[in-house]
Amino acid sequence: MERYAITVARETGSGGHNITRKLSAALGIPYYDRELLRLASDVSGIHEGLFGMADERIGVKEMFFAARRAYNGEILPPDSDDYVSTLNLFSFQAKIIKDLAAQESCIILGRCSNYLLADQPHVLKVFIHAPMEARIERIASYSLAWNRRDVIRHIREEDKRRADYYHYYTGLKWRDIGGYDLSLDSAQLGEDGCVELIRRALSLFFE
Repeated sequence: MERYAITVARETGSGGHNITRKLSAALGIPYYDRELLRLASDVSGIHEGLFGMADERIGVKEMFFAARRAYNGEILPPDSDDYVSTLNLFSFQAKIIKDLAAQESCIILGRCSNYLLADQPHVLKVFIHAPMEARIERIASYSLAWNRRDVIRHIREEDKRRADYYHYYTGLKWRDIGGYDLSLDSAQLGEDGCVELIRRALSLFFE
């Protein structure tokens, strides 16, 4: 199989990160998550901490301008007043994501990667979801200090954060299935089942 990329978006508590990690091991290709922040920092010269503060996060002020500030691919020069703006930070991350997909087979977790790579060949776009009860149970299992109300609030806040981030840079809806090739219920399939279906889809799509 020639070079390909897989993008993975996931609901909070759906196990998307574990599935991505297992898929990476099964396919023998790297996956990129927070490493993208370091790579973007290296390219831009902007401190990695600033990328971390803006990572998949949009503030109220930015959301006010969402309709007219969507990502357009432009990277501002260092002498620009907006060089460290959230939009320019995203533009550097977008450049890294596109460069990686052009250079090697890889998996990109989150960060609007399905949108950024939509016009490139051999990209499989995956969305991982699960029923709320399954997500509550998963998060409660490793957040023992939280009660059920805390867990539900966390899930809703994180999902909203990801949806806002996606809409701000793309103008589209994060959960819109039209932006993905596969939508997998991790509660029904299990993590290993999701990995296996994605592997099969690669053969169907690209071989």
